[in-house]
Amino acid sequence: LVLSDAAWERMAPLIIGRPDQKGSTGRDNRMFVEGVLWIVRTGSPWRDLPEVFGDWNSVFRRFSRWSIKGV
Repeated sequence: LVLSDAAWERMAPLIIGRPDQKGSTGRDNRMFVEGVLWIVRTGSPWRDLPEVFGDWNSVFRRFSRWSIKGV
């Protein structure tokens, strides 16, 4: 994992897709953020995202939706 527990605790309330919000809830918000950070850190194509972060296409689509929203 890239994020420390302390960093995640500060970041978690800001994540879109929390259970306390309207709309769909992210399955595992921390793994999603970790997956995006892995892509940024390694410069790898999305297809090379390790399965531990989830299906690469699902992570990419969520990232793409966030990007369009300006998150």
